[in-house]
Amino acid sequence: MSISADLLPEWDLEMAATRKTLERIPDDKFDWRPHAKSSTMGALASHVASLPQWVDATMNQHSFDLAPVDGPAAGPPAPATDGKQLLAMFDENAAAARKAIEAASDESYAQPWSLKKGGTAMFTMPRSMVLRRFFLSHIIHHRAQLGVYLRLNDIAVPAVYGPSADEAPF
Repeated sequence: MSISADLLPEWDLEMAATRKTLERIPDDKFDWRPHAKSSTMGALASHVASLPQWVDATMNQHSFDLAPVDGPAAGPPAPATDGKQLLAMFDENAAAARKAIEAASDESYAQPWSLKKGGTAMFTMPRSMVLRRFFLSHIIHHRAQLGVYLRLNDIAVPAVYGPSADEAPF
């Protein structure tokens, strides 16, 4: 079995769970935050919706520099302003990322990829590991944070890996 064929079922499940969480973000809570040091719900949800963009950079470049010496620093994409825009951003990014995963050869998954800052590698690992550790774990982490934001606002938390206090799908 190819690496893509092995990764895609996991990808599809995680993206479905992520979309299910993003669907719950109400427009009137985009500016809500649990603490002064925390992101707003809208900013955090927008970060989650934009994370699949990293897959294209991972699969189609050898590295990404957050603050290149000879150019402007990378900044976050513009945040969504409402739920409709948030879901459109996520759907577009997740679909493009899925295509990049599907199109990649096993050899390309084995190639090293680096995240850099100012030309210095912050880490280098095979692309397959970047996708699982840096991307999937990253989106799962922030999706869980959104679950806490939902709970604190008395918004039903979706069942993801099993029942939640609000949903018992089985």
